[in-house]
Amino acid sequence: MFGKVLIANRGEIAVRVTRALREMGIRSVAVYSEIDRTALHVQMADEALLIGPPLATESYLSIERILSAAKESGADAIHPGYGFLSENAAFAHACVEQGVKFIGPAPSAIEAMGSKTAARRVAIAAGAPVVPGTERGLDTLQKAREVALHLGFPVLLKAAAGGGGKGMRRVDTESDLASAMRNAASEAERAFGSGEVYLEKLIERPRHIEVQVLGDEHGNLIHLGERECSIQRRHQKVVEECPAPLVLAQPELRERIGEAALKIARAVNYSNAGTLEFLADQRGNFYFLEMNTRLQVEHPVTELVTGIDLVQWQLRIAAGEQLAIKQEDIRWNGSAIECRVYAEDPDNNFFPSSGKIVHYSEPSGPGVRVDGGVYVGWTVPLEYDPLLAKLSVWCTDRTSAIARLRRALGEYRVLGVTNNLQFLEALVCEENFRVGDLHTGFLEELRAKAGVSPEADPDAVAASILASAQITGETVADGTNNAVAGSVWRTLARKELLR
Repeated sequence: MFGKVLIANRGEIAVRVTRALREMGIRSVAVYSEIDRTALHVQMADEALLIGPPLATESYLSIERILSAAKESGADAIHPGYGFLSENAAFAHACVEQGVKFIGPAPSAIEAMGSKTAARRVAIAAGAPVVPGTERGLDTLQKAREVALHLGFPVLLKAAAGGGGKGMRRVDTESDLASAMRNAASEAERAFGSGEVYLEKLIERPRHIEVQVLGDEHGNLIHLGERECSIQRRHQKVVEECPAPLVLAQPELRERIGEAALKIARAVNYSNAGTLEFLADQRGNFYFLEMNTRLQVEHPVTELVTGIDLVQWQLRIAAGEQLAIKQEDIRWNGSAIECRVYAEDPDNNFFPSSGKIVHYSEPSGPGVRVDGGVYVGWTVPLEYDPLLAKLSVWCTDRTSAIARLRRALGEYRVLGVTNNLQFLEALVCEENFRVGDLHTGFLEELRAKAGVSPEADPDAVAASILASAQITGETVADGTNNAVAGSVWRTLARKELLR
């Protein structure tokens, strides 16, 4: 086992990994930018090293500075968390070259699944269902037009090199295709350094279902079931749960979608933790979307339901251990739901907020888990993702879990920075959520039901914020893509649609 692990991340995930290391008797090394000197993950680690200024490209995204810190600290391995360098094949290669273990899959697996179009080809070859569409990027408008007419409108343009809603455009008519392709490619270029886009048939009212896989470096691979992540705003997840309500209604779906996930993972000799994402229709037909070759933000709900610590197993697998768990050993007990607690303003298009936390108290009690990274007196920066914490609850069934989640949200207190706690509390009280009638357009439908006016164009808003506040481009993209419905909470509460 490793003697010392460097955590190449910040915030709540760095805190989460630090706690896992401490339980395993492994020393932890934190890295931080100048603006994160007093961050919780820095205070908790056994050692901490400054790696650069606030700009992520000069700190948390700098391969050279991360590896230099690993060398200086004498770390045996690096845990990348999620985001930043976690799915960067060049970083994984560099770790190998420097003799530092990358706690994740082999660089070849990251490369194979890093492009959505390449991942589609892997899935097709493995015999897994994919959404009808192109297997390679589109190089001309004429080609895009031919494909779209063959698939039938509406279609979806998507960036080949990334996700999170960036470089994604719905196209309902042929006349909209040229501008949509131009805008999607431009946004993809800014976000990922590649303007390559491809086309898929748009699945109406889909559910977002993902499957957690875990494999060792000896060829053993299992899945730990599914999570439903259909509650999203601009393709950014807000609420996640395990088991998926769709699977509760159609139990045989777990085996089918789990086997499809394993086929794809086996095709790239996958090891460590990873997630296969699918779209599913209301009848239980499902289609592969992409693979995230890392730990997911929403991993706590899987841990709560299966009793398996994914971070500790990441470490064991990276150290060469074989999985001690077989597929037939996995049991799914009860129901778990996670809400992402953000420093953002639901009344102002969910824009990120900053400020000093003057009061902070987390809910507690049986079946309540908070993965946090903040404390009283800390100032939430605008330079990074505004996630403060993840509130997860477990109970014996979904109805009881919702009741526990509502109670926990009501007890959660964050003062000094605008946050989304009231919005989340209102959301989990909504009738369609309570009965599990979910789809990726759920929040947009609530907005329309409440009569909320259309939002400002996110690109225009981002440009305005960037000009006035000089926020980094990465932060602006995260903030605007997290947006769905300005004043949703207040409008819905006023109209008493959630009672």
